[in-house]
Amino acid sequence: MSLPQPEAGLVIRYSYLWYSEFHAGREEGVKDRPCAIVFAVSANEGSGATRVLVLPVTHRAPDDPGNGIEIPKEVKRRLGLDDDRSWVVLTEWNEFYWPGPDLRHLPGGDVSTVAYGLLPARFATHVRKSFAALVRKRRALGVLRT
Repeated sequence: MSLPQPEAGLVIRYSYLWYSEFHAGREEGVKDRPCAIVFAVSANEGSGATRVLVLPVTHRAPDDPGNGIEIPKEVKRRLGLDDDRSWVVLTEWNEFYWPGPDLRHLPGGDVSTVAYGLLPARFATHVRKSFAALVRKRRALGVLRT
């Protein structure tokens, strides 16, 4: 499996662990899903480790429109995602060291990579800034994964 360099805006396939599942005692995600990397930071000089923060992508519209950002159809098409409406969830995240055991190959038999592709720069910046604003307001919850 090819592992790209993690970077903000990269959409990957990941076994996402929702905060509610974590709070209920689960250690593994129930479903593999697209997730958008919002931050990728070298953890320690020389170690080669990178801390990655991902936001889940879901078909469920957020109850509060400020808690998610809809992905434009043309972006979904370019990434090879389905045609159903989808949102990047801004109110929770998973954090892990890249590459991590919860990365998954793309569906449909493509075992060559874990990445769908990059979000357009302006859209990725909008997602990152909107997420950061919710974190500052303490309206986002994180799960640290191993």
